[in-house]
Amino acid sequence: MAQSSGSVIVAVPLDGELVGARWGRAERVAVAVVSDGVVSWWMEHAVGWDVAHDAGTEGQHHARVVRFLRDQRVQVVAAGHVGDGMVRTLRRLGVMLVTGAAGSAREAVVAAAQSVSVQPPS
Repeated sequence: MAQSSGSVIVAVPLDGELVGARWGRAERVAVAVVSDGVVSWWMEHAVGWDVAHDAGTEGQHHARVVRFLRDQRVQVVAAGHVGDGMVRTLRRLGVMLVTGAAGSAREAVVAAAQSVSVQPPS
């Protein structure tokens, strides 16, 4: 994934082409690079968090999500809803959170990227 200095990496839960209802129980997540207000790269991942969410402890589930975010170098999560525990986890990771996302997933990642100020990962 190529990322320029003005780019932001955003993850969003999916329900088809729309923003999925819940981040921590997403079946699929898209990771997008947004450059100058345009999606320049888009990849969808079958994460299976809908099933994995209740398998094991909350810590195990959060560890799966953290691993995904780190592997994908995500800087921003755009979602309709994120639980309190995951909010704390994202904050500790330094991942920005934009809640209330709805409608087109592609439009939501662009809006999220434009609403935050992040530094490129080193």
